[in-house]
Amino acid sequence: MRVRWAQSGVARCIFTTPVAFFLILPLSVSPLPAVPSVPIQMLDLPAQHAPLQAELMAAAAACLHEAAFIQGPAVGQFAEELSQYLGGPHVVPCANGTDALQLALMSLNLPAGAEVIVPAFTYVATLEAAAVLGLRPVPADVLPGTFNLDPQAVAAALTPRTGAIVAVHLFGQCADLAALRQLVDQHGVALIEDNAQAIGATFRAENGAIWVAGTVGEVGTTSFFPSKNLGGFGDGGALFTRDAGRADYLRQLANHGQTRKYHHQHVGLNSRLDTLQAALLRVKLPHLPAWTAARQRVAARYDALLGGLPGLSVPARDPRSTHVFHQYTLTLADKPGRRDALQAFLAVRGVPTAVYYPLPNHLQPGYEYLGYRAGQFPVAERLCRTVLSLPIHPTLTDEQVAYVAAQVRAGLAGLE
Repeated sequence: MRVRWAQSGVARCIFTTPVAFFLILPLSVSPLPAVPSVPIQMLDLPAQHAPLQAELMAAAAACLHEAAFIQGPAVGQFAEELSQYLGGPHVVPCANGTDALQLALMSLNLPAGAEVIVPAFTYVATLEAAAVLGLRPVPADVLPGTFNLDPQAVAAALTPRTGAIVAVHLFGQCADLAALRQLVDQHGVALIEDNAQAIGATFRAENGAIWVAGTVGEVGTTSFFPSKNLGGFGDGGALFTRDAGRADYLRQLANHGQTRKYHHQHVGLNSRLDTLQAALLRVKLPHLPAWTAARQRVAARYDALLGGLPGLSVPARDPRSTHVFHQYTLTLADKPGRRDALQAFLAVRGVPTAVYYPLPNHLQPGYEYLGYRAGQFPVAERLCRTVLSLPIHPTLTDEQVAYVAAQVRAGLAGLE
């Protein structure tokens, strides 16, 4: 495939099919378009943290002074405040989001070899948490618009060996919780919500009730990895449940299976949220609603500037779900080299992008043992070839958004 952006005067990209290499060669001495006054970042944590600097430093200093670095008071305080934000579930902090998924599955006490249905399009941790416990991840394809589990594919994947369904609320929007809740209730299996990317999102049930993401299943999980909408300053995670008994069990599992010090009722993990992380997350949590609203404004601006372009789809919305836009992910036409060509074009012009995710997990070498082949999950495989995420964060300016959108439009024009 040969792609030329002649009107830009910037570059010529030459591709083989399938893409094996690309060259960016000057066409003329025309200067690049002026970039915004502030360079564009995929995520700008320094800018986001700058107004909180004094509070963050004070929280860190207090933690150092108290010297209760493990299970200090800030951990319980953060858990209570996060519970209030989420509408009252029990919150169990832990070391990271992957541990949270593993602990959620451990709390179900599934037999070895039990099947856990997972999205075919997701971060690898969703499968990994099941695999390390001796459970069998079973991918189900996703919906092309929302990127979330297709309930019909989930129904087809259910067997007598199914023990749980893990619903990932990918990129910030809820999976179809109404359909999935109905499936698990009908078939007597558990629902785990991987809410690492959608903290604060909600879903409107058929009866009009508002469900908070992460609190609808038997257990919900989240991650405080620094890039998340509520990110820490290192690793961190948490679990949510409305079952007090399960919450106690999860706390024990996350602390070496202890019921009290040096008394180990269960085989557990060492998965505790550090006091320092909890103290810093307490500073950030009150700002999460404003940051979410800022992300939503950026997404609406992108929609207005990019919606309706041929060969490109902006993120689809499920009208029942709010979207907190952990990512703003475009879908391009499925043509060899098209996504990579646009990404290269944008990089030259100072627009960072990312591909979440370039290879589906069922085709990763680490999961070959599951026995799946290319073509079994066509939507997930197509998304891995066609998705491209644009910068989105609370401090992205209108000037930056307009520049990003203009370069996307210019790049698409060069692909036609």
